[in-house]
Amino acid sequence: MSKSRICVVGPSKKFLSGISYYNIRLANSLTGRYNVSALCFRNLLPRRMFPGHKHVGKDLADVDFDPAVRAFDGMDYNNPLTWYRAFRFLRQEKPDVIVLQWWTSSVAHMHLLISLMSAFLKARMLIEFHEVVDPLEESILPIRLYSRVMGRWLIRRSDGYVTHSESDRKLLAEKYGMDAGRIHVLPMGLYDHHKQMDRTEARQALGIEGEDIILSFGLIRPYKGIPYLIKAFSSLPADEAQKSRLLLVGEIWEDRASVEDAIAASPYRDRITLVDRYVSDAEVAKYFSAADIVVLPYLRASQSAVAHVAMAFGKPIVVSRVGGLQESMADYEGTCFVPPADPEAIRDAIVRIRSERPGPFQPPKRGWDEIAAGYAAIISGNSPGAADGEHKRYM
Repeated sequence: MSKSRICVVGPSKKFLSGISYYNIRLANSLTGRYNVSALCFRNLLPRRMFPGHKHVGKDLADVDFDPAVRAFDGMDYNNPLTWYRAFRFLRQEKPDVIVLQWWTSSVAHMHLLISLMSAFLKARMLIEFHEVVDPLEESILPIRLYSRVMGRWLIRRSDGYVTHSESDRKLLAEKYGMDAGRIHVLPMGLYDHHKQMDRTEARQALGIEGEDIILSFGLIRPYKGIPYLIKAFSSLPADEAQKSRLLLVGEIWEDRASVEDAIAASPYRDRITLVDRYVSDAEVAKYFSAADIVVLPYLRASQSAVAHVAMAFGKPIVVSRVGGLQESMADYEGTCFVPPADPEAIRDAIVRIRSERPGPFQPPKRGWDEIAAGYAAIISGNSPGAADGEHKRYM
């Protein structure tokens, strides 16, 4: 019996983001069960409009598609010739199911083109929502309206939907007036492709010795809550602060002034290091291997790729109790939840973890084989709760 054919559609590594990694890891994980292809969006929008335009096109990621995955890279937002080539690729691959990643409305017109192609090819289409509401898009009225109109149109043309948490399932159902029973909940896989280093070696590579490292990692945007972490660090007892180093590692996309002003106002500003750039895979292991605590002070979140890196490294994590993080990190013993926008709670958690010196912790069982099994259940229709009308949840 021949295997079903699956095509995974999402961003390439040119406009690199956590979704790029997810797209690759998902496609690779499905190769044992299906004939897998991947169609990549290459140019997403005018480069200068992209907040991270400085890293566009740079070779920063070590992950790539498995040789068994036939990949087309890529489809551009402004080039109908590439749309035609994408259609030819899909027509050649003849997928039974297309898995479409949704994370931003900036490429919604390409999403809709893929939807039309899937209808022509009589392929089922599943939409995987990494963001139901992007905070920047939601704050700009024309983009918010465009996102909702295009989202509704796309949803009506799709056969199934996937979110990464119960909270996103509810949000998606409320925003688009959907039947929540048609929405599957499938957690993210761990970002475990980074090779761990010896802690001492990693600290030497960073030029840090004799200090505990408090790490915040990832793109810096207002909803990440970085000023609250800086305030928490600034309120540490002097003896605690003097043996600490706060590492803020990530490219600033928005609201630079609030981050830089918070650092300038800190009495421990000389103990805060800001690495304002997109960090390559080759460097990720150094920061996480060297870190004693990872702090993610988000004000809102659907999921966090950074959290899934930190869990893979077995680090104690201080994280805000918001959105899907409440579910995705509840089974990780190294999680310390704090209220959002609460510097005192963040400070107290840091002090307690440092006094207890816990870890390393065992990562949760959330490998990509389990994710592939969850997708197999969705695709086959043999899903928990399908018979009794409950919503569908895996793992």
